[in-house]
Amino acid sequence: QVQLVESGGGSVQSGGSLTLSCAASGYDYNNNYMMGWFRQAPGKEREGIASIDRFGTTLYADSVKGRFTISKDNAKNTLYLEMNSLKPEDTAMYYCAAGYIFTLRSPDYNYWGQGTQVTVSS
Repeated sequence: QVQLVESGGGSVQSGGSLTLSCAASGYDYNNNYMMGWFRQAPGKEREGIASIDRFGTTLYADSVKGRFTISKDNAKNTLYLEMNSLKPEDTAMYYCAAGYIFTLRSPDYNYWGQGTQVTVSS
């Protein structure tokens, strides 16, 4: 069983930056799981925005490509999402997840954190 806890959300003005963290515990996730970041805005479906596999290969949604960077620190069992050039449309609850398939599809992920809110004002 994997436990995931996100942190680092907050309020920022358009054009600003935030870095989210996701602390993993309960299992050595690094060698067994793909890790991903998802977001969900009110009234919208959950969107997969970034994923990283065991070897560090990354995958991004077009909506964040070039602005967001996913990374992980295996020694700290922590996943990160660096977000730059934030826009009001990036406002959402952000979730980290762990799964066995390298994908941006939320049904393919098995474990989820509780989420951290990101609000971008214009």
